[in-house]
Amino acid sequence: MEEIDNKDRDREEIFSRAIRAGKRTYFFDVKATVGEEYYITITESKRRFNNEQGKFFYEKHKLFLYKEDFDKFANGLSDVVEFIRTGKAPDRPESLAETIHDVDADGMITASRSIEFEDLSGDSESN
Repeated sequence: MEEIDNKDRDREEIFSRAIRAGKRTYFFDVKATVGEEYYITITESKRRFNNEQGKFFYEKHKLFLYKEDFDKFANGLSDVVEFIRTGKAPDRPESLAETIHDVDADGMITASRSIEFEDLSGDSESN
Protein backbone atom coordinates (compact mmCIF):
# COMPACT_ATOMS: atom_id res chain seq x y z
CA MET A 1 0.00 0.00 0.00
CA GLU A 2 1.38 3.40 -0.99
CA GLU A 3 1.93 5.88 1.85
CA ILE A 4 0.09 9.20 1.37
CA ASP A 5 2.11 12.34 1.96
CA ASN A 6 0.36 14.39 4.71
CA LYS A 7 1.28 17.62 2.95
CA ASP A 8 -0.69 16.52 -0.13
CA ARG A 9 -3.64 15.34 1.98
CA ASP A 10 -3.91 18.72 3.71
CA ARG A 11 -4.20 20.56 0.41
CA GLU A 12 -6.79 18.18 -1.00
CA GLU A 13 -10.19 19.69 -1.80
CA ILE A 14 -12.96 18.37 0.44
CA PHE A 15 -15.67 20.16 -1.54
CA SER A 16 -15.40 22.38 -4.60
CA ARG A 17 -17.60 24.61 -6.73
CA ALA A 18 -16.53 26.29 -10.00
CA ILE A 19 -18.35 29.34 -11.36
CA ARG A 20 -17.70 30.37 -14.98
CA ALA A 21 -18.15 34.09 -15.59
CA GLY A 22 -17.07 35.30 -19.02
CA LYS A 23 -13.27 35.09 -19.34
CA ARG A 24 -12.91 34.25 -15.66
CA THR A 25 -13.56 31.15 -13.62
CA TYR A 26 -13.97 31.32 -9.85
CA PHE A 27 -13.19 28.26 -7.74
CA PHE A 28 -14.56 27.94 -4.21
CA ASP A 29 -12.67 25.10 -2.52
CA VAL A 30 -13.10 23.75 1.00
CA LYS A 31 -9.84 22.41 2.43
CA ALA A 32 -8.66 21.31 5.88
CA THR A 33 -5.73 22.40 8.01
CA VAL A 34 -3.48 19.91 9.77
CA GLY A 35 -5.83 20.28 12.78
CA GLU A 36 -8.80 19.29 10.58
CA GLU A 37 -10.26 22.84 10.63
CA TYR A 38 -11.99 23.73 7.38
CA TYR A 39 -11.16 26.86 5.43
CA ILE A 40 -12.08 28.20 1.99
CA THR A 41 -9.81 29.13 -0.86
CA ILE A 42 -11.30 31.41 -3.49
CA THR A 43 -9.36 31.35 -6.75
CA GLU A 44 -9.91 33.62 -9.71
CA SER A 45 -8.51 32.14 -12.92
CA LYS A 46 -8.21 34.20 -16.11
CA ARG A 47 -7.15 32.89 -19.49
CA ARG A 48 -4.41 35.11 -20.94
CA PHE A 49 -2.32 35.04 -24.11
CA ASN A 50 1.49 35.27 -23.95
CA ASN A 51 2.59 37.11 -27.10
CA GLU A 52 6.26 36.10 -26.70
CA GLN A 53 5.52 32.37 -26.50
CA GLY A 54 2.40 32.45 -28.67
CA LYS A 55 0.48 30.38 -26.09
CA PHE A 56 -2.44 30.74 -23.74
CA PHE A 57 -1.87 30.45 -19.99
CA TYR A 58 -3.98 30.86 -16.87
CA GLU A 59 -3.30 33.69 -14.43
CA LYS A 60 -4.53 32.80 -10.93
CA HIS A 61 -5.21 34.86 -7.82
CA LYS A 62 -6.05 33.14 -4.56
CA LEU A 63 -7.65 34.20 -1.26
CA PHE A 64 -7.71 32.14 1.93
CA LEU A 65 -10.79 32.57 4.12
CA TYR A 66 -10.75 31.02 7.59
CA LYS A 67 -13.77 29.95 9.64
CA GLU A 68 -13.43 32.73 12.22
CA ASP A 69 -13.71 35.30 9.40
CA PHE A 70 -16.73 33.83 7.54
CA ASP A 71 -19.35 36.14 9.12
CA LYS A 72 -17.29 39.31 8.61
CA PHE A 73 -16.53 38.36 5.01
CA ALA A 74 -20.16 37.46 4.24
CA ASN A 75 -21.43 40.68 5.86
CA GLY A 76 -18.92 42.83 3.96
CA LEU A 77 -19.73 41.14 0.65
CA SER A 78 -23.46 41.48 1.30
CA ASP A 79 -23.03 45.18 2.14
CA VAL A 80 -21.17 46.04 -1.07
CA VAL A 81 -23.53 43.98 -3.25
CA GLU A 82 -26.52 45.73 -1.63
CA PHE A 83 -24.88 49.12 -2.26
CA ILE A 84 -24.24 48.30 -5.93
CA ARG A 85 -27.81 47.06 -6.44
CA THR A 86 -29.62 49.84 -4.53
CA GLY A 87 -27.17 52.75 -4.32
CA LYS A 88 -27.74 52.88 -0.55
CA ALA A 89 -25.14 52.06 2.08
CA PRO A 90 -26.32 49.51 4.68
CA ASP A 91 -26.84 50.64 8.28
CA ARG A 92 -24.36 48.08 9.61
CA PRO A 93 -21.42 49.75 11.42
CA GLU A 94 -17.95 49.21 9.95
CA SER A 95 -15.48 47.24 12.05
CA LEU A 96 -11.89 48.26 11.47
CA ALA A 97 -10.31 45.93 14.03
CA GLU A 98 -9.18 42.77 12.26
CA THR A 99 -7.29 39.57 12.86
CA ILE A 100 -4.38 39.05 10.47
CA HIS A 101 -3.11 35.54 9.72
CA ASP A 102 0.37 34.69 8.50
CA VAL A 103 -0.06 31.83 6.03
CA ASP A 104 2.58 29.56 4.53
CA ALA A 105 2.65 28.39 0.89
CA ASP A 106 0.33 25.46 1.73
CA GLY A 107 -2.33 27.74 3.20
CA MET A 108 -1.55 26.78 6.80
CA ILE A 109 -1.82 29.49 9.47
CA THR A 110 1.59 30.05 11.05
CA ALA A 111 0.68 33.03 13.29
CA SER A 112 -2.24 35.37 14.04
CA ARG A 113 -2.37 38.90 15.40
CA SER A 114 -4.96 41.63 15.91
CA ILE A 115 -4.57 45.01 14.28
CA GLU A 116 -6.64 48.20 14.14
CA PHE A 117 -6.75 50.60 11.24
CA GLU A 118 -6.73 54.23 12.33
CA ASP A 119 -7.85 55.71 9.02
CA LEU A 120 -7.80 53.68 5.82
CA SER A 121 -8.42 56.69 3.57
CA GLY A 122 -5.75 58.97 5.11
CA ASP A 123 -2.62 57.27 3.74
CA SER A 124 -2.82 57.44 -0.04
CA GLU A 125 0.96 57.10 -0.55
CA SER A 126 1.01 53.43 0.53
CA ASN A 127 -1.65 52.35 -2.04
